[in-house]
Amino acid sequence: MFPLVHEMAATGARDRVPVAVACRVLGFSEQAYYQWLKQPVSAREAEERHLIGVLRGLHEEDPEGGYRVLADDLHDLGYEISERRVWRLCKIAGLQSVIAKRKRRYRRAGAPVGDDLVQREFTAERLDQKWLVDITEHWTGEGRLYMCAFKDVCSNRIVGYAIDKRMKASLAVRALENALIQRGYPKGVIVHSDRGGQFRSRSFQHALKRSGLRGSMGRVGACGDNAAMESFFSLLQKNVLDRKSWGTREELRVAIVHWIEARYHRKRRQRRLGKLTPVEFEAIMMDAVALAA
Repeated sequence: MFPLVHEMAATGARDRVPVAVACRVLGFSEQAYYQWLKQPVSAREAEERHLIGVLRGLHEEDPEGGYRVLADDLHDLGYEISERRVWRLCKIAGLQSVIAKRKRRYRRAGAPVGDDLVQREFTAERLDQKWLVDITEHWTGEGRLYMCAFKDVCSNRIVGYAIDKRMKASLAVRALENALIQRGYPKGVIVHSDRGGQFRSRSFQHALKRSGLRGSMGRVGACGDNAAMESFFSLLQKNVLDRKSWGTREELRVAIVHWIEARYHRKRRQRRLGKLTPVEFEAIMMDAVALAA
């Protein structure tokens, strides 16, 4: 109604309706009108613009999640908002799960945000020259569990990983931060991934640039472009995920961590490494570097 009062007061002298008269007839005070005149956008409109901005950021991190998932994320951030209102704001902003349309069998991969710097050359002359990264998932009695892992091409060691119940961009960022801490923040490492939304996200790409790493991406539908990472997940699948039915996410998480740290790193000898374990191979590499220095 305030814009109507403003229009009526701004018309020609003969047709002009005084603000006081218009406010009295329409049932609100002149003070309310003049407050709106100072700030034409209502408090609720400003709040909803802010909420839509937050929702866009959350949706970018987890494009598979629908409005209920976004409502849960808002609650985690401290916002008191109903699912119905989140649904309405998502509809206004055009936000929906990328898997909402179930009739579509395939989902188009996004455009790459980096060149393919690996070109299926899964060898490296030194540690922390190339890292491969990918995400795997498995069902438990409580729902899916996701793991994002980074693998060093030279030693085949899993240099960093993160596990969560949601496949968001933050999962990939946390795994990257874990790898950086474990490896002493190396610079110039090529980080190769597929074109998943988590790896194309602004937060992940910003984390790469901030850490002085070089992003690399394979082609659409070419699983061979990250085959060396897929081989690790295949081992994980056979040795942990498919061994039994997992009742809880925590039970599976502990099993994954134990297998990586106690089995894969320290007991599984690999022919490509001269029948050494990843930990043994890295120890020899580090001794060679120390002697050369």
